Amino acid sequence: MNVKIKKLHDWDMTPSQAIALQRELAQKVSVCGTLPDIHLVAGADVWHSRTSGMGRAAVVVLSYPDMQLVEVSCSEGHCHFPYIPGLLSFREMPLLLSAFEGLENIPDLILMDGQGLAHPRRLGIASHLGLFLNKPVIGCAKSRLIGEYTALDESAGSFSDLYHNTELIGRVMRTRQGVNPLFISVGHKICLEEACSMVAECCRGYRLPEPTRQAHLAAADLI
Repeated sequence: MNVKIKKLHDWDMTPSQAIALQRELAQKVSVCGTLPDIHLVAGADVWHSRTSGMGRAAVVVLSYPDMQLVEVSCSEGHCHFPYIPGLLSFREMPLLLSAFEGLENIPDLILMDGQGLAHPRRLGIASHLGLFLNKPVIGCAKSRLIGEYTALDESAGSFSDLYHNTELIGRVMRTRQGVNPLFISVGHKICLEEACSMVAECCRGYRLPEPTRQAHLAAADLI
């Protein structure tokens, strides 16, 4: 059984067309939803070279809740869209969708290394991916794109809500004592509280939750 991927649009467009499309697609993102029984969790990440234009997308499927490796699917190729902050999905999604097409196990939930609603037009790569797959997706980014938050203390589990123009767009969460926090936001078909809870439950002593940690290693060709 293969992952079903919707054909929402083509990828051959200008940056201005991509921005207009983001605004349109953002209206279709679901910021709530009841998670199904979770048996398989996927992590997704994309490595790309800013000099050569080549990229490698990786999707790692783990069993839940024990986080044992089930499957890895990768896709390599040229990233044709230019590197423009806020338009990352148009550069990385073709490779990412190709990696998902290669899966034999369909995940119930996906953690994407990137932004969801915590994006200027509320359509980061995690939300874009969720619309293509029609699956619950969590944006789990290592750095902030937009938004303001209050300082966190150093303890694991500390958090602060992330706001942009008074709108709640995500949560900043420290997953391990003394390390930089993660920026969690709704991707699609999940609420923020559930998203943060699932990220915490998928952590195994590292800064990154296990699905995206292993996806990062696979994208860098380290596993």
